[in-house]
Amino acid sequence: MTDELLTIREMCDRYGVTPRALRFYESRELLFPERRGQHRLYDRRDRGRLVLILRGKRFGFSLEEIRHLLDLYVPGARNRDQIARTLTTARDHLAKMRAQRDELGQAITDLESHIAEAQARLDALPADDTPIR
Repeated sequence: MTDELLTIREMCDRYGVTPRALRFYESRELLFPERRGQHRLYDRRDRGRLVLILRGKRFGFSLEEIRHLLDLYVPGARNRDQIARTLTTARDHLAKMRAQRDELGQAITDLESHIAEAQARLDALPADDTPIR
């Protein structure tokens, strides 16, 4: 990443986000663009933070979790605390995602079974729709 400053439009184009999303992240104090009049300009730090925000969202992290992890970063340091906290948070989310996957797998199996039973009942009925007397 270079030290170039990007406009809000350039950020949107580069990272596939909307201007509204960028302003929202700014309002939540996750991004801190430079202001020049009405223009927002995003530096290398903002771009790095946005990449981490988007990755965290993709993994199901809350914005509060993301903010906490970003706030642990200290430029020029080894950032052991940030890395350790990120690992803990990631492991927690991975466990939740696996549990959700297992629950979804069981729900799919159950639904497939119900569909098969309903199809069998339908196949056993006469083809015409004559009322039962």
